[in-house]
Amino acid sequence: MTEAILLVGGKGTRLRPLTVNTPKPMVPAAGVPFLTHQLARARAAGVEHVVLATSYLAEVFEPHFGDGSSLGLSLEYVTEEEPLGTGGAIRNVASRLHSGPDDPVLVFNGDILTGLDIRALVATHADSGADVSLHLTRVDDPRAFGLVPTDPTGRVTAFLEKPQTPEEIVTDQINAGAYVFRRSVIDSIPTGRPVSVERETFPELLASGAHLQGLVDSTYWLDLGTPQAFVRGSADLVLGHAPSPAVPGRCGDRLVLPTARVAPDAKLTGGTVVGAGAVIGEGARITGSTVHAGAVIEPGALITDSLIGAGARIGARAVLTGAVIGDGAHVGPDNELHEGIRIWCNAVLPPGSVRFSSDQ
Repeated sequence: MTEAILLVGGKGTRLRPLTVNTPKPMVPAAGVPFLTHQLARARAAGVEHVVLATSYLAEVFEPHFGDGSSLGLSLEYVTEEEPLGTGGAIRNVASRLHSGPDDPVLVFNGDILTGLDIRALVATHADSGADVSLHLTRVDDPRAFGLVPTDPTGRVTAFLEKPQTPEEIVTDQINAGAYVFRRSVIDSIPTGRPVSVERETFPELLASGAHLQGLVDSTYWLDLGTPQAFVRGSADLVLGHAPSPAVPGRCGDRLVLPTARVAPDAKLTGGTVVGAGAVIGEGARITGSTVHAGAVIEPGALITDSLIGAGARIGARAVLTGAVIGDGAHVGPDNELHEGIRIWCNAVLPPGSVRFSSDQ
């Protein structure tokens, strides 16, 4: 296995305001852009060539990663001018692939944090002779996902999109967002229009008699589509619950990047990350949260399961729980912000102006 496609073109609408200035795969998780973790894991599995299918804020990727040599990879970038969906994005980069018609090509979604054994997925694909192999994982409540039942040999028998009734929930196996394609299958995807692999490509392949194989790997798996999930994923990387060779430090209760300043009596726990140049004031208590580069947490602030954007400032004695603070925002002293609240980039909350907010 030598090459892969990474789908990194989504707008990350559910993650706003984190994605106002930054594409979702470039939002820092455990101290580095999330995409860094995916690239590092691909390289560790033997991938050498990766094509990034970009769209939203596409100009951000190449200046950061360049040709990929610093990661031991060869990277190329393809930008879609109009949104093409998952299948359309895969087809749009096909001309940059080096594989022959029967060779395997890995495909990853750019917003999934997983402990998938990539080599096992590739081996399953080769051993089964499949046209496409899918990573499947099991979840307790599959209603928000596409179900993928398989027969006793692991061969996929159907694709069921987001079932709601008990009768429709015939399995707890869901599409986990990583695939191995036979290269010729990629070349068969229509060009010049949006195509969904989940709703169009896979069901049509199945109907035509193609062989789609599933590998159930129920190690760590998390869809980072919401701010709460993103904060949790970053903390899990720091704590060592989610594997990545790209975490810039030892796993533990906290990760403090170089040039950050943390007061001696501040307490950082639960996988908290403090970005470069950030300042944590005296007596601050931060649990399971991410403080991005250049942010300032003033003395006595209490922050839990929250994300503080780059250059933001949290005032003295402020209490934040499950909050998302956009880049450059200023939360004045003595505010209390609770579950679900999002403060937009560069917004200013005067001292003590918010005492409580429900989900919004």
